[in-house]
Amino acid sequence: MRKILIATDGSPEAREAVEYGLELAEEEHAAATLLQVIPPMDWTQLDRGAVIRPIPEEIERRRGIALDEAAALAAEHGVPVTFEVVAGSPADEIVAYADNHDVDLTVVGSRGRGAVASALLGSVSQAVLHESRRPVLVVRGTTLHAETPVGLG
Repeated sequence: MRKILIATDGSPEAREAVEYGLELAEEEHAAATLLQVIPPMDWTQLDRGAVIRPIPEEIERRRGIALDEAAALAAEHGVPVTFEVVAGSPADEIVAYADNHDVDLTVVGSRGRGAVASALLGSVSQAVLHESRRPVLVVRGTTLHAETPVGLG
């Protein structure tokens, strides 16, 4: 294994996938690419009726949000890493990047919403599994989120 693609959106579940992917890259002496996909904004929510792609300045600003912590983790593991930020549909861009850069393995996180929620809300990890012609490793998130009690106080 020479190249591992690790997709991240900065979420706690994606962080777990980043950690796992970097550990695997370290063990396999592979290079890693950390990919963040910025989805297009849906202007229909603002009553404009169009979908636009993020501007380059927005892409660069968002890069720091998810990838700076990942860079520190890569340094801890001694893994050579590159960073990419692209705009588009997350699953489509992840699969296209893997194909275009001949990666050996794609690592993605999963929020573990379950079958019903995934069917209703969609799932990037499920779409990547379905569309990819290359090996995909889905790291299921184990992060527990604290819930704020409603109506107390």
